[in-house]
Parts: sequence; structure tokens; C-alpha cells
Amino acid sequence: MYSLTVRDHMMIAHSFRGEIFGPAQKLHGATYVVDVTFERPELDSDDLIVDIGLASATLKQVIEAFNMQNLDDIEAFRGRNTTTEFMARQVFDAMAEAIRKGRLGKTGNGLTAMKVTLGESHIAWASYHGALHHGTR
Repeated sequence: MYSLTVRDHMMIAHSFRGEIFGPAQKLHGATYVVDVTFERPELDSDDLIVDIGLASATLKQVIEAFNMQNLDDIEAFRGRNTTTEFMARQVFDAMAEAIRKGRLGKTGNGLTAMKVTLGESHIAWASYHGALHHGTR
């Protein structure tokens, strides 16, 4: 299996509900390093996994929806704890939708899996990894 990773970052604010979160129940910020790893079993006809430029630009566009936002104010997240794990899945789903819509060009068609990792510090990170299902565009 071949893989290629692109990286960006986003800065967010949020708070959590539940005693398990201790002081993080108060509004606080985080800067996530966002890594997206694209996988495919074989290289394409140009010997690529995916176009790095398109992958980087698409990631930047996807995380713009969250960057510099208070996640508590996003309607779709109401009632959820926007943990690192939760946000990794949100980025995964948005990237998968972008791939389905053809935003990674023809190289995106051969991708079979993707992994999104959000690093919240140098000692802690969370990921979501899943298969990609290509639908009709």
C-alpha cells in the first residue's frame, strides 16, 4: 500500500461538557497540526498517489470552516464534545466528500483509504482512519 501525507494547521476554541474534562470544561483554545494521509494499492499512470498540490489546497479549504472558530458556536456540533477524536472524523468526512466531488483530480479516483491525524501537542494526537468509497459525481 502506498501512502502520501500533507500537513496544515488550524486554531480553534471550544469547551467541553462533563466532569471527566476537568478544567477543559471552560472555554480554551487549541492549535491542531492536521495530517491527512492518502492511501492506494498502486501508483497511477504518472507514478503518483495523489497530486500533492491539489491535496494541500483541498485540505486548506476544508479546515477553513473550523480555523479561528469557536466550535461551540457551530450549529452542527451543538450537544457534542468537539474532542480531538471528534474533530479528526469531521475533517475526514469533509475531505472524503471533497474527493467524491473530484477536487483531487483524476489521481483522487484511485484512493482507497485515508487517515486524518490531529496533533494537539507534541505528546498527544488522535486519528480517524477509514476506507474511501467513490460515488458518482
